[in-house]
Amino acid sequence: MDEIANNCLRPPALEVEVHPLIAGRWSPRAFADKPVETEKLRSLFEAARWAPSSYNEQPWRFWVATREDPEALERLQSYLTEGNAWAKSAPVLVLSAYRTHRERDGRPNRVALRDLGAAEQNMAIQAFAMGLVMHQMEGFDRERAKRELLPEGFEPGTMSAIGYLADPETLPERLRERELRPRTRKPLGEIVFPLSGASPALAG
Repeated sequence: MDEIANNCLRPPALEVEVHPLIAGRWSPRAFADKPVETEKLRSLFEAARWAPSSYNEQPWRFWVATREDPEALERLQSYLTEGNAWAKSAPVLVLSAYRTHRERDGRPNRVALRDLGAAEQNMAIQAFAMGLVMHQMEGFDRERAKRELLPEGFEPGTMSAIGYLADPETLPERLRERELRPRTRKPLGEIVFPLSGASPALAG
């Protein structure tokens, strides 16, 4: 639990108590110059493997590159947009994708992207539980990644930077300010709408 506490530099202002792994998880940009152990990476993908999915299709796929293979890591780094250049300091990059049609009957899978999101959330929470951090990004060359890496029938999801947390002071000033600003969310009353008057307190 000490590792978890050390990663929680930005505790949220909760309306209701939730599990510390959910409350503490966040998406930093400062990564330590330290490799991620193979067994910890395997645990991340095992967590993804056990996420829920429609008809148990498990439409997610992950392409992984680490510092132990500089050529592969540079390849994933080359897909990042300029605004996400900070992620090149991460020791691990992961490109996710999802199968657009069901394997069972060939029909479009309308919830495949949702299923991928569930798998990636499992990864993020597992990472935080092990003292790692994970930051998902949509800013990368999706068309090039699809053309060069993905098999037919798959669409890109996100790119994730994974590693150990570093001091925010290592970041440029613009990113450092974003790293340290308070974490906010919309209040429950803006996202929860009880259908009857029996439970008005649900929305706060």
